[in-house]
Amino acid sequence: MNFPLLATNNLRRNKFRNVLTVLGVAIAIMAFVLLRTVIKEWYAAAEVAAKDRVVTRNKVTFVVLLPKRYVEDIRGVSGVKAATFANWFGAKDPKRPQDFFFNAAVDNSYFDVYDEVAIAPEVKERWMADRQGALVGDQLLKKMGWKVGDTVTLEGSIYRGDWKFRISGIYTATRKTVDRSSFLFHWDYLNESLEDRMKDKIGWVVTRVSDPSQVAAVSSTIDKLFDERDIQTLSMGERAFQLSFMGMISAVLKAVDIITVAILLIMMLILGNTIAMGVRERTSEHGVMKAIGFLPKHVALTVIGEALAIGVLGGGLGIGLAIPILNGVGQVLSENMPQFFPYFSVAPDTAAMAFGMATFLALVASLIPAYQASRLKAVDALRKVG
Repeated sequence: MNFPLLATNNLRRNKFRNVLTVLGVAIAIMAFVLLRTVIKEWYAAAEVAAKDRVVTRNKVTFVVLLPKRYVEDIRGVSGVKAATFANWFGAKDPKRPQDFFFNAAVDNSYFDVYDEVAIAPEVKERWMADRQGALVGDQLLKKMGWKVGDTVTLEGSIYRGDWKFRISGIYTATRKTVDRSSFLFHWDYLNESLEDRMKDKIGWVVTRVSDPSQVAAVSSTIDKLFDERDIQTLSMGERAFQLSFMGMISAVLKAVDIITVAILLIMMLILGNTIAMGVRERTSEHGVMKAIGFLPKHVALTVIGEALAIGVLGGGLGIGLAIPILNGVGQVLSENMPQFFPYFSVAPDTAAMAFGMATFLALVASLIPAYQASRLKAVDALRKVG
């Protein structure tokens, strides 16, 4: 007796109900894949963070500035290979105020610490020679419709006024640790334009250490260096720094995580209900099977096989639809919101987990109906009418 064939043939008994169940499983799997991909992408920046970089900010809060002289002090710390700094600028293109992108004031040392930023030598030379020059990530340049050589005006929010820049060139990245949608310009240009009380201050310091295993020790040494100063610091590895931003939305991500579990539980209940109805409708058939010599385990296997068939079909359909749809959406997100979703796509492990959960939960949903069917006595089963 071919039990897999018998189990799948049972799906043809009530085609409409089983098709709806398969579609329900597929939709649940698509929703699961979507939410798990969103969560995974939110943490992507932390996962690919460089292991040899330390970020130093004001101990009180990220938005309070540090004195620029701290950079030279940090460069003298044992184990520090290079150090740079940046100022969050927070400006927008007045022509497209709805488009957010990272823009910061940096100096030449920025590219010593972020060596994965790829810039052609002639582009860097051109940028260095232009006080108002700006380097723009290739993704941002495409999104905003700018061209190399264009003069762009950004409207400041932190530093008020209209700021003019000339696009010196573009940069790309050799690793995923760098956002390719940033707007970088000369810190000197910003500093020279500020009032005296605002001058010579920076947002944060980024340090590259010689030995990645010494990140914690170097972070502690840097903070101790400023313990007796008026302004203290808080230093941490780049991954920990990225995760600290995730803490601001951790409640939302946790809620999304719970929703993914709820989706799977609802899917299991739907499957369980469909299988239970099918078992009830075929009570007399199970009685006949037992009467002609089938064992209880054989009856149970047909029920479990039917559930697994639905789970496999629904899971496969859901993933088959989710991958092209979500990867298409991901391409749009990567182009329009690269700072949040730079590499949005369905990961193979997410697809595999979703398919595995569809199959496993189909098995779990079938256990009670299968047990009940196997326990039926032939005489009692033949008396019942589904």
